[in-house]
Amino acid sequence: MEVMERIRTLVNENPVIIFMKGTPQFPMCGFSSRASQALKAAGASFAYVNVLEDADIYENLPKFADWPTYPQIYINGELIGGCDITLELYQKGELQKMVQATVPAKS
Repeated sequence: MEVMERIRTLVNENPVIIFMKGTPQFPMCGFSSRASQALKAAGASFAYVNVLEDADIYENLPKFADWPTYPQIYINGELIGGCDITLELYQKGELQKMVQATVPAKS
């Protein structure tokens, strides 16, 4: 499967997904750590992709949504943003609402 189609499938099949450096249990950068912690604190059940273990995704995800940095958080198939935006949404109480409004994954 072509990498862009693989990314599209991951984004569409997971109501909440974070593309990050490392894992939520062992983040490899502070931005990824803070963003995944905000998702957890918002009550999100989320999928993740460790971009450090997938060179194709690491190189191509910035082109997918024209967003140059990591982490990248998608909710209901839409790019929410990176760490700063996610933290801001959490602090305003909006991330929690977005997480609660997630739709089940498409089958």
